[in-house]
Amino acid sequence: MTYEVNTIDRRIVTQVLQRPFRDRAFAAAIKTAYHDTCAATGLKLINGGGRSEVQAAHIRPVADGGPDSVRNGLALSGTVHWMFDRGLISVDDDYSLLIAGGGAPDTVTRVINPERRLLVPSRPDERPHSQFLQYHRERVFKG
Repeated sequence: MTYEVNTIDRRIVTQVLQRPFRDRAFAAAIKTAYHDTCAATGLKLINGGGRSEVQAAHIRPVADGGPDSVRNGLALSGTVHWMFDRGLISVDDDYSLLIAGGGAPDTVTRVINPERRLLVPSRPDERPHSQFLQYHRERVFKG
């Protein structure tokens, strides 16, 4: 039996992209501060290669002038990071998790930790700064 494979020639496109520089040290510092654990779910997932699956999320986005500071970051799993960036969840100054009414599915509460509080670093100088949390609640959160 013989199969014929049709190939499609694709044109090559060159792109020039301008965006704010993202510091790799930021991601490493966030993962270290949070011990590779999602601050909202409490999950610590390490892949087969030994790398953490948690992501470093900016509280005040880089595009809006947010710095690459540990105090402006959270360690979040991919799905929670997506919800945070879209304003479906946020964090109050006392680190309680806020869920947008109407915009977020009811199942969000199944994903976050039962206490509905952010799990923060033990060192106070690594915890989210209230200035960045306030910015997220006022400019990003849809609650």
